[in-house]
Parts: sequence; C-alpha cells; structure tokens
Amino acid sequence: MDKKIIVTGGAGFIGSAIVWGLNNRGIYDIVIVDLEENLDRDSIKKLKFSKKIGHKIFREEVLKGLWDNEEIDCILHLGAHASTTEKKWEKLKEDNVEYSKILADFSDKKSIRFVYASSAATYGDGSLGFDDNEEEIEKLQPLNLYGESKQCFDIWAKQNNLLSKIVGLKYFNVFGPNEYHKDDMRSFIIKSYEQIKSAGTVKLFKSYKKEYKDGEQKRDFIYIKDVVDMTLFFFDNRDKNGIYNIGTGLAHTWNELVNAVFDSLSIKSKIEYIDMPENLKEQYQYFTQANISKLNESGYSKPCYDFGLAISDYVKNYLEPKVFLSI
Repeated sequence: MDKKIIVTGGAGFIGSAIVWGLNNRGIYDIVIVDLEENLDRDSIKKLKFSKKIGHKIFREEVLKGLWDNEEIDCILHLGAHASTTEKKWEKLKEDNVEYSKILADFSDKKSIRFVYASSAATYGDGSLGFDDNEEEIEKLQPLNLYGESKQCFDIWAKQNNLLSKIVGLKYFNVFGPNEYHKDDMRSFIIKSYEQIKSAGTVKLFKSYKKEYKDGEQKRDFIYIKDVVDMTLFFFDNRDKNGIYNIGTGLAHTWNELVNAVFDSLSIKSKIEYIDMPENLKEQYQYFTQANISKLNESGYSKPCYDFGLAISDYVKNYLEPKVFLSI
C-alpha cells in the first residue's frame, strides 16, 4: 500500500491494537497521532509505523493545510478524552467534538476514508435500548459528559449529512492487552487480576436495584482482538457507512467475569460485595448489550471469542507475562 493510514490515539488502548492489526496485514506506513507524552509508550515499541506526531501539532498542521498534499488512504480516529468522570465540558468539547469535526471535514474534502470512535456511553441507562439506529440518535440520553461529547459529534455528523460517507463505531466494554496505562479506566478484568494477586479476593459493587442481585449487573464485554477485527472490517469495506455497535451482543455478569479470572489463575473464587460510591450511583449502568444485527447485516460474520476463553487468553498470555500486543 502506497498511501498513509493515520491512527489518532495510536498509542492508546484501542489505537495501538489497531496498529497491531494493520501490522499483521503487512501494513506499516502508519502515522500515529497522540498526546506528546504518550508517544513513547511501551504499547507501540514493538509495532511498526512510519511516523508519530503530537495531536496538537497534527491538528494545527491539518488546519494550515500542511497535510493537503499527502497521500492518505484512511483516518482511524480513535483519539479522545475518554474519562467518564470528567466534569469540564469545554475540555471534552474541544477534544471529542471540535477535533473530530476538523478531521471529518478534512477527510470529506480530500475523499479520505474516515472511521471514528463513538461510544456505548451514548446509550445512557439503556432504557431507550441499544440499537444503532441513526434515525433515533437524537433521543439518546447519556449519563455523563463524556457520553454527551460523543453524542454531540454523532448528531453533528448526521446533521451535516456525513453518516452516508463515514463510519462511527460505538464500542461497548472493551478489555485486553495494551490497556495497562488507563489507570481507573482500565477494564475490570485487569483490576480483578490485580486484586486476586494482592489480596486473594475481589471486591464488587452491591446492587441497588431489586431486579439485580449483587454482582449480577450485566455488561457487554468485548475482547480487544474482536474489536480490531470489527474495526478493520470497515477499513476494508468502504461501501459500509453510518453508525454501528461494536460489541458481542451477549451480556455477562460481573460475577461471571470475576469467576473467569479466578479460573484462569486456577484459584478458588472469593468475592466481597461493597457499597458503591455516591457519585457513581446516578450514572451506573446496570445492563448493556449491543444490538449487533446491523453489523451482521453489513456482512461481518466472524464469531466473537468465547467470553471465558477471551479472559483466559488475556490473563495467561498477556497479564501473567506482562507483555503487550506485538508482531
């Protein structure tokens, strides 16, 4: 391939995994865009790419037209301010809305394939369902400002008639190697692994809804390797556009998740249920499950990893040896 692929957030969790997926196809002319301080992360040290650049510099260069004459095949826009507890709307708006608008407009002007990360956080408490129906996106009510920022760009893209040209992917609960830097935003697989290693027990939040027993709250957890395959499906199929859910379509409980981590370590399960912090109670999702019928109808047919096998692969082949995805 003689055209560049730009991956924003390329040193992050999903971004670096996408670079890994491209490398596995023999694609190396990749520009990694990320925060300046992220460009030396271990997540990309064993991957191949042609250039890395700070996102502020990249953004300014795009606005100045310095990338207009570059041969670019695709922009995979995965960079974002991803904290679900962020309270500063102006920061989220700048990083997740305005930046995305700049790159979407640039891609449209230059006829560059544009695939961006939306989020399942746009679905809020799930009372309106988890259907990736573009006709209904204005009705969704996110529970936090991060979700609002993703929703804001989805609506802008629709209002500007871009959803017939670009792809927005609503990632559900992604877990797997390369998420190590995410601190409190890491998946609970790695958090439970660390709790087991340090204390031999795992703490889960109690349920505050009578229809859910403690630990029986459910989420659609999806392995990063499935996320890579689904994302690159839209890299390959340029005639598929619009908004799509990226999930397994099958929800699992926190108890199932924790038990699978214990099983991967051949340790008997020991779970303690604790009170949920007050600041989380109003924005806690008790159930998420992607409707992936639209994804399947688009032609994607590869089965997802079995839940237990995905966790076992993560624990045994990445967490235990402390390694990243590499080619």
